[in-house]
Amino acid sequence: MQSYENSSETTFIGAKLRKGFEPILERYKEAYTTKEQMGTLTFSDLDVRLLPNACGSTDLAVVTGKFHLERSQKGEAKKDDGIFSLVWRKGPQGWKIILDHTS
Repeated sequence: MQSYENSSETTFIGAKLRKGFEPILERYKEAYTTKEQMGTLTFSDLDVRLLPNACGSTDLAVVTGKFHLERSQKGEAKKDDGIFSLVWRKGPQGWKIILDHTS
């Protein structure tokens, strides 16, 4: 969750839409209750597109790719492979995810 912006506007789209840092955190806590269920997450086919604003500075990025979750146990979350698109915003705390669409 360190990569997500701690905001009521941060959005996760998966099987359901969740808006706000706390609802997203609760979803992760419910889906991955043990270290074995959390496993090790890896990414491939990453594509990063920086989006300059009208002034030419870059404070948004779109990242797409594939994920794979290697784990010994499954909990509520059954999916171990999929694709994602993320919107990142550069702010006072550095680059943070403001929109996560994972399927």
